[in-house]
Amino acid sequence: MRIGRLIAAQAQEQRARLRLAAAAGAVVTVSAVCLLGLSGWFITGAAFAGAAGAAAAQSFNYMMPSAIIRLLAILRTGGRYVERVAGHEAALKALARLRPQLFRAIADGPPEAALSLSSGEMSARLVQDVDAVQTLFVRRSVPVSLGAGAAAAIVLASLATPWAGLALFAAMAVACIGGVLIARRLAEPAGRAAQVAVGVLKDRLAALEAVTPELKAYGLEGWAAEQATAAAADHDQAQIALTQAAGWMTAWQAVAVALAVALVVPASAGAALPLTALAALAAIMGIEAAGGLVAALHQNGAAAQALSRLDAILPAEDRGRTRTPQGHAIVLIGAGDPLSPPQRLGLAGPSGVGKTTLVERLIGLRPAPSGELCIGGVDIADIAPHDRRALFAYAAQDVRLLDGSVRENLALAASADEAAVWRALDDAGLGQRIRAEPLGLDARVGSNGERLSGGERRRLNLARAYLRDAPWLVLDEPTEGLDVATEADVLTALQARLAESGQGLILISHRAPPMALCPRTIRIDGLEADGRVRLATAKRNAA
Repeated sequence: MRIGRLIAAQAQEQRARLRLAAAAGAVVTVSAVCLLGLSGWFITGAAFAGAAGAAAAQSFNYMMPSAIIRLLAILRTGGRYVERVAGHEAALKALARLRPQLFRAIADGPPEAALSLSSGEMSARLVQDVDAVQTLFVRRSVPVSLGAGAAAAIVLASLATPWAGLALFAAMAVACIGGVLIARRLAEPAGRAAQVAVGVLKDRLAALEAVTPELKAYGLEGWAAEQATAAAADHDQAQIALTQAAGWMTAWQAVAVALAVALVVPASAGAALPLTALAALAAIMGIEAAGGLVAALHQNGAAAQALSRLDAILPAEDRGRTRTPQGHAIVLIGAGDPLSPPQRLGLAGPSGVGKTTLVERLIGLRPAPSGELCIGGVDIADIAPHDRRALFAYAAQDVRLLDGSVRENLALAASADEAAVWRALDDAGLGQRIRAEPLGLDARVGSNGERLSGGERRRLNLARAYLRDAPWLVLDEPTEGLDVATEADVLTALQARLAESGQGLILISHRAPPMALCPRTIRIDGLEADGRVRLATAKRNAA
């Protein structure tokens, strides 16, 4: 499992914190078992000493047990704090590194793998599924804690009689076996169903949110609410089943406690009553220690399903496409001489004929057929998408923005100093607009840029492409929706930027002013039966 290797690497990196959490967990369970057992012995012994008369009470040593009880209470509290902090810190640090690794693996992989999932489903997998994996780190201390607690409880029970220790061991074995069976029968299927249901719910909500204007226009708000309610109801049912499984596991633990006491107390026959009390309370805490295993098993199904879902979105290793392009020259087969930076190429043609499709194949966002395009003398079908994407800075026609600040959206392209960021915004014709914001670069853009106009979203997307250091700049309808004056300013800045950077330009536009930047134009007429683009004409514009 590929996701398993990533998690194992993170566990290895966090091994110091995980070991500290395990050690602290052992201290907690041993302290808890000894604390309750010793308290039972102490209270019972003190009661008998008091009943025996003043002389016995005076000779009873209560200072040492009191001091040990206080020490154990401090150790239990401190150990619990260290266990929680170390365990959760390890988990959170691991997840903070795991999410970018997953995103990078998906982004670098074959485009068909990333595009096969909706944004809602992808969000569910990178958020809820990764969160579910957290339990794999947090519960790593459970076996150590369980073992330490069980050993301490058995030792204390054996102080009464060896048979009491053996009876407690048998009761704990029965408790663990029963908990495992209930978890596999009830909790694991419910956890898997809940993990799938939350993905379906997020997918449905994201899809409905994306078409909100259309739903309102056609009066389908009621239908949309029904769809969301149905998905939420499935999720609720899965959560109810998971909660019921937790209830059964808790009930079984209560039965196991009763069984342990019922076995240990008769097995302690012949021992002093304080030792019998110690053995009985040790039995209760021993089963409580085993309860940590039950709690971990409750989340086992969700974690297993999350691992399966995450592994499914990771691209398989492709060893077939390993050729490296020799240079940055691009050849559209059948369209003439190769192009190298700082040359510029315009792609023209009616809407829907395949201009964007061609560009997305070139830069590695779509599967590429053989015999259509070459980069550096190598057919792009033989070049891994990751290697192709490194050559291009792309401003797509379909603008996607994060629900974050202007700065955060621009940082997706590259880490740049503030001067470079403002230069990119100015060249995109958006600098003055952002300077007018009270928060400047930290101004929020809203969900997918809803606080910006359509033209502002497009120009922010253009500024993001400007910040990416790549040999080729690829722009798809960069001035669509802009007024004439703004378009002229943006194109003037683009011309100056290209002359300064030496980047090549591949441009798609239906407008004459942008196409005038490109000395060479290729007109696309449609797609052939095999999926490759069909060229109509290729010409050189007047200088």
